[in-house]
Amino acid sequence: MKHLLNIIIGSTRPGRAGSVFAEWLETFAREHGKFEPVLTDIAAFGLPVLDEPYHPRLGNYQNDHTKVWSKAIDAADALVFVAPEYNYFVAPAIVNAIDYLAREWKYKPAAIFSYGGVSGGLRAAQALKPLLTAVGIMPIPEGVALPLYQKLLDENGAFDASEQVRGGTKTMLDELLRWSEALKPMRAA
Repeated sequence: MKHLLNIIIGSTRPGRAGSVFAEWLETFAREHGKFEPVLTDIAAFGLPVLDEPYHPRLGNYQNDHTKVWSKAIDAADALVFVAPEYNYFVAPAIVNAIDYLAREWKYKPAAIFSYGGVSGGLRAAQALKPLLTAVGIMPIPEGVALPLYQKLLDENGAFDASEQVRGGTKTMLDELLRWSEALKPMRAA
């Protein structure tokens, strides 16, 4: 049985590039053959700045957008955050989306597919990891970083990954699978 992989598009900004990378990653993960990838676009959930009256650990969600977000994340066995770097930090939409939930994140491995300027989003990836561990997600060391991402898009805005990116993505998915299998008994408990 394939593991359900949520590929989370972490930017909600108009004109974002994250959806291009996430769509490429979805195709690549499907070809990898070990995951059932699902594009999970934070923008599609319409999450305002956290507006739930009760702490997420209670699971007493009052808003429909939270209930739908909870269901999408709860179903996942593993996660990949497609994360841009904004001001040397992770996108606020990712932080807000994570803060909405508690138990849904527990014992799931996550990889970070980052993009940005010269750093390739690595500062955002490093800033995201403590938040992931705080909610019970296991961020794996393997990830992919795309420096100067605009130069990786063709004149039509399409992404054609280099062999280096493809190799790194395969390694990331292989490790994500190992972690997903190792943590599965904990998710079932």
